[in-house]
Amino acid sequence: MVMKINQFTDEIILLFNQRPDKLLQMLIKIQRQYSYIPQQAITQLSRKLLLTEANILSVIGFYSFLHKKSRGSYDLRISDNITDQMLGSTAITSMFSNKLSVQLAIPRKDGRVCVDSTSCIGMSDQGPAMLVNGMPVVSLNKKRVESICQLIESNSPLNQWPKSFFHIKNNIQRKDILLTDCSDNGAAISALINQGSQNIHQQIEHSNLRGRGGAGFHTSLKWRSCKDAIAKRRYVVCNADEGEPGTFKDRVLLTTQPDKVIEGMTLCAGIIGNEIDNNGRLENSDQLTGGFIYLRGEYEYLYKSLQRVLQRRRDAGLLGKNILGVKGFDFDIEIHLGAGAYICGEESALIESLEGKRGIPRNRPPFPAIKGYNNQPTVVNNVETFVNATLIAIHGACWFKKIGTAQSRGSKLLSISGDCDRPGVYEFPFGTSIRHILDDCGAQNVQAVQVSGPAGFTIPAQDFDRYIGFEDVPAGGSFMIFNQQRNLLDMVKNFGEFFVNESCGFCTPCRVGCSLLMQMIDRVHQKISTNHELCEIKKLSHLMIQTSHCGLGSSASNSVMDTLKYFPKLYQQQLNHSDDESLFDLQGELLQARQLTGDDNV
Repeated sequence: MVMKINQFTDEIILLFNQRPDKLLQMLIKIQRQYSYIPQQAITQLSRKLLLTEANILSVIGFYSFLHKKSRGSYDLRISDNITDQMLGSTAITSMFSNKLSVQLAIPRKDGRVCVDSTSCIGMSDQGPAMLVNGMPVVSLNKKRVESICQLIESNSPLNQWPKSFFHIKNNIQRKDILLTDCSDNGAAISALINQGSQNIHQQIEHSNLRGRGGAGFHTSLKWRSCKDAIAKRRYVVCNADEGEPGTFKDRVLLTTQPDKVIEGMTLCAGIIGNEIDNNGRLENSDQLTGGFIYLRGEYEYLYKSLQRVLQRRRDAGLLGKNILGVKGFDFDIEIHLGAGAYICGEESALIESLEGKRGIPRNRPPFPAIKGYNNQPTVVNNVETFVNATLIAIHGACWFKKIGTAQSRGSKLLSISGDCDRPGVYEFPFGTSIRHILDDCGAQNVQAVQVSGPAGFTIPAQDFDRYIGFEDVPAGGSFMIFNQQRNLLDMVKNFGEFFVNESCGFCTPCRVGCSLLMQMIDRVHQKISTNHELCEIKKLSHLMIQTSHCGLGSSASNSVMDTLKYFPKLYQQQLNHSDDESLFDLQGELLQARQLTGDDNV
């Protein structure tokens, strides 16, 4: 067995040209083979890549989809997002545990199966959902659970399971300029060659296109910063690490519009590096540009289809060497898989992961556009942003600016889930009111909407006339609906657990703060909290916002603070004491951290 592991590990190392920055990709392939990372493989990787075993172990420990111990032949991970819970995921998890006689997160003794929960897997419109050995299974119910348990007990391979189990719907409910466009493949690249890089970049600038990942940074400024940075190699990265719970619109774009995503990346390469004049000639032949699609681990099932699209575009002259016959216009794309780390959606953490490391966010400045992948200028944009860039190159800035608002041009894709008749992907012009969106998706008797996931905003019913737009309600993509029958504290508790699990652990304000916040939320949920503790929640939230290393820690308390502001009775009715006495021992909770660090200031 040791020899087989060593042989397989050597094959994987050779597959990735013995590059240490491909460590994460090697680990993913090794785990796919053995369902865990054997110690022999770690030793072999250390010897061949000249990395310490401690380094490799730290990477394995960082990503939730990597393990040092076997998870069994069938690794079931049931999505635990609040919308999955609303659809019955907790009961589904119990059914699996009972029927398979297995405890949660503990592999069965016979090595057959492990049942565990995981963060949102990007299937909120068709939950309850889960991953089986990385493959998504949706619309779980009692009958489907019973069938799956029988298949597991009979040791049936996944490729012999009913195909209907793995059928993923796109659920596109409303289309606008992005989802209705039928432009030919290569049209944006042809526009680049015919009009020149400078003219197309000006179109992107005049369109006022802003990043669709949530931050809303102006796309043209990011591209210009990368273009102007002094370097001989630049990179274009598509952030397809759609980890914000309740979000799935990028999954749908990667399924239905992959050519436009890849074309947008190629367009970017032709602007930031391989500049083309208005005669279709390459100006800077010494500029090298490479590309990556960072695909979240939960979307690994899309890997092969995306590889086929990349190869088809190479065969058509739209990717690779001398694109569309322009000598020296060279640009190609690799797919890099994530392995279950929400923080890697942050662009600098994503770049660390691309380099085969733990996804710890970098200090900024310098920003990735100046020093990114391998310290070279790097553009990181969201899937939806690249599709928009493609269409602007084809149709022009004036076409794009016809819809939206002055500060938010174009349309926005929303992933709508929760209490509505028609969950799915909706495309609305910026400036559309929340009330209009709720009417369109068949939501009634709504008390609140969570926009942009746990890190976003809780919008109460009195604010439903507000509209989506960077100047009002920035919408990263997630749109979770809660009717009057829902207890919003369940949402807050679910989000609190999510942040505890997803904190990278780098900084104390986030690592300790998320845990303390979760404990305080638990106490409110159990009706053993006090008014004093509500004040402590506000103080802790302010501290986390001011001192956390990255956006995860500074946004982790958003849902708590929003619900405290808009739904104070929700908390007051949970209090067991009306005085200011705190039953929560903050100093006692910090004692263990002080003992571990030897620092009384913790």
